[in-house]
Amino acid sequence: MPNPQNPRSATGRTRIGYGWDSHEFKPGIPLKIGGVTLPHPKGLGGHSDGDVLLHAVTDALLGAIAGPDIGTLFSPSDPQWKGADSAVFVQEALKRVTAAGYAIANIDSTLILAAPKIGPHAAEIRARMAELLEIEQDCIGIKAKTPEGMGTDNAAIAHAVVLLEKRAAKSQKKTAAE
Repeated sequence: MPNPQNPRSATGRTRIGYGWDSHEFKPGIPLKIGGVTLPHPKGLGGHSDGDVLLHAVTDALLGAIAGPDIGTLFSPSDPQWKGADSAVFVQEALKRVTAAGYAIANIDSTLILAAPKIGPHAAEIRARMAELLEIEQDCIGIKAKTPEGMGTDNAAIAHAVVLLEKRAAKSQKKTAAE
């Protein structure tokens, strides 16, 4: 509950959330990143579809509103989430952000993986994420780096940060006739 004595309590106009995720590449699984299936001989293993980018964004959104993390809401031990489309997770997080009175200002993300190259797919990923998050594409940053010297060539890692802004309260002006 917000503390009215503290001007920096939860009543702030902006919130920042950070999320990250990682999954190992495995054969026989489609590779999904940012809600887009990419051509690659291996996909990312996980209880759901293994979409590291959507998982990181989900945790960033939930963290910005001090909500539960993705693993609490969508437990990997719950069979209903086996193979689930990670878009469901992002949409639930967005619903909670909206209910808390915030809107997404922007998202920035970094993917760390040896292959495939993300550059040729970045526009499609950005478009899909904009659709899922109900924001403009120019509010989504997607960068990719190779894991040089990190020893993580058989994994994909995603970092995401989100900025939320308090939505303006809806005006409830009454007319003279009311």
